[in-house]
Amino acid sequence: MNIRLRAFIIFIGTLLVAVVFTFPLWRPFFVRTVVTDVFPGLSAAQQNAFLLLSDDQREIYDDMLDVDVTMAVAMAQAGTSPDIIIPTEQQGMPAMTNPTVVAGGTFTEIDVVHTAAGTATIYQLPDNTRILRLENFKVTNAPNLHLYMTRNPKPEESKDIGTDYIDLGPIQANVGNQNYPVPTEVDLSAYRGLVLYSQPYNVIFSTAELRLS
Repeated sequence: MNIRLRAFIIFIGTLLVAVVFTFPLWRPFFVRTVVTDVFPGLSAAQQNAFLLLSDDQREIYDDMLDVDVTMAVAMAQAGTSPDIIIPTEQQGMPAMTNPTVVAGGTFTEIDVVHTAAGTATIYQLPDNTRILRLENFKVTNAPNLHLYMTRNPKPEESKDIGTDYIDLGPIQANVGNQNYPVPTEVDLSAYRGLVLYSQPYNVIFSTAELRLS
């Protein structure tokens, strides 16, 4: 074997060794990895959860993108995140003496994304203290959901709420029985609507018409 051929074989061998060991460094220049998000702004786990939603649910989130991208991403991030569940030991009835049921209602479904289930009951004690209790409660996870008492018993849009409402505060969790104090000065004959409302985006998720007992 002549010297030139031997040198060429050694060169090829050295080159193959170098290629094998440096492959991770130059691979990205030759192999293009295509990553397609199912929905923008979601983590990998949320992308998988999004795929598990029904066709109708995915379509509603997709429609939101045409209205407000920031809102759509925030809603989809919340809606594909794990439920926030109140611990079982915190779901019991509060201690009450001689309570009377003075009003109650049932949450309704607006659509397959804006929806809640469960009952709302207002108890009043002899000293006029009032407690609103949600039972068998579940609402779609959404950004900063608050519980409003409204004059309109069945508001369909944010404009139907107006400015005269009672904000009982953010919900404690999107799943589980929970209790909220109701100010004694609230006229229950006037504030007949209970609304689950996403404050940052002015979106109603569910309502319950409160009927006096």
